[in-house]
Amino acid sequence: MSNSQVHPVDEILPVRQLVTFGLQHVLVMYAGAVAVPLILGSALGLTSAQIVTLINANLLTSGIATMIQTLGFWKFGARLPLIQGCSFIALAPMIMIGKEFGLTEVFGAVIAAGAITIAMAPVFSRLLRFFPPVVIGSLITIIGISLMPAAAIWLGGGNPDSADFGAPSNLLLGLATVIVTLVIYARFSGFIGNLSVLIGLFVGSLIAAAFGMTHFGQVSSAAWFELSPPMAFGMPQFSPMPILVMTLAMLVIMAETTGNCLAIGKLTGKTTTQTTLGNAFRADGLSTMLGGLFNSFPYNAFTQNTGLIALSNVKSRYVVASAGAIMVLMGLFPKLGALIAAVPTPVLGGCAVVMFGMTTVAGIQELSRVTFEGTRNAIIVAVSISVGVLPMSFPALFEHASGTLKLVLESGIFLGAITAIVLNILLNPQSRREPVAPAAELAD
Repeated sequence: MSNSQVHPVDEILPVRQLVTFGLQHVLVMYAGAVAVPLILGSALGLTSAQIVTLINANLLTSGIATMIQTLGFWKFGARLPLIQGCSFIALAPMIMIGKEFGLTEVFGAVIAAGAITIAMAPVFSRLLRFFPPVVIGSLITIIGISLMPAAAIWLGGGNPDSADFGAPSNLLLGLATVIVTLVIYARFSGFIGNLSVLIGLFVGSLIAAAFGMTHFGQVSSAAWFELSPPMAFGMPQFSPMPILVMTLAMLVIMAETTGNCLAIGKLTGKTTTQTTLGNAFRADGLSTMLGGLFNSFPYNAFTQNTGLIALSNVKSRYVVASAGAIMVLMGLFPKLGALIAAVPTPVLGGCAVVMFGMTTVAGIQELSRVTFEGTRNAIIVAVSISVGVLPMSFPALFEHASGTLKLVLESGIFLGAITAIVLNILLNPQSRREPVAPAAELAD
């Protein structure tokens, strides 16, 4: 590539495309973005008003975190199209801390763990050499497969405990969305083809509205403007044990961030270097500190959006940065957030089936470049993918685990990555990573 050419990741698209493609990313990740404050608030017995405060704060800081990760400054931000959201990995530890110590201790532990993550970034980034193609391919495949339960839950209606979960109307609505998305993707190219997911979401929502399956009453009741003040629940408190628990959660989050960076790097053709990972970890740490200060939680990249990049082939980090700006507006203007929240979950599920499958395909494509003949790579892939999907296949398998062990065992991506790395070291002791670009500092 000549110096005059701009890498697709660094391409600045016209404003119209930035907004529409960015909105597409927001619609894909919105349901997951609000799930953590909803679940945590309910588990800790918070009032509806307090939960709304958590949600608005979460959207605001998710947007800021996304812009930090995509645009970057100094040594913060991977400068890759990574959309940031509250990590589900930290959810169980936060509920445990909140019930035993209180919500202010949760925010204190989040702030402290974020600072520790920034300090640990240079050390953790050196582990990149343990990710040769056989490990990367296995990890990306596990990410795609592990997302499918979320697609199934959305497709069924969003709440497995609901009486109408999995109702034919929900499944047919999801199927209609899949068909619309595939037709647009197959029949159109360029700008329209790249918007296949957004068009599928829009048409699916129109179908749902025509049959009374979605309602917009919450839009009229939502406030026009609302700004959650920092430390709205009181001054954060800092205690050793909650900080230790949250730091362990951040270690798992950094492992997942590594997988996400490698996956996005392969999809976009942007080599992931040690510097890239270090900057990504620092951004996660800084965003997590801001989250604790502004009534929110730890952040990492949402894997849901990896499939959207693969499907749309829009690789610009500025598109995802615009998604961050939209989330900031959603946090400041609740009516906008309520409008986006009106998209029915079966419609999201229909699009998710396509997108998450594309993530799995990206992993398979990476594995297709791995040499299996005369090597032990086949058994590495077989065992690591099998172990990685265990938590997703039957979550009750690890119900007797507790504490730190439970935290690790519940993350299929972490389990799969560790298994692939260890097996590669043991079975391929002479293996080396493919040559990578020098880990030079990225320009501001």
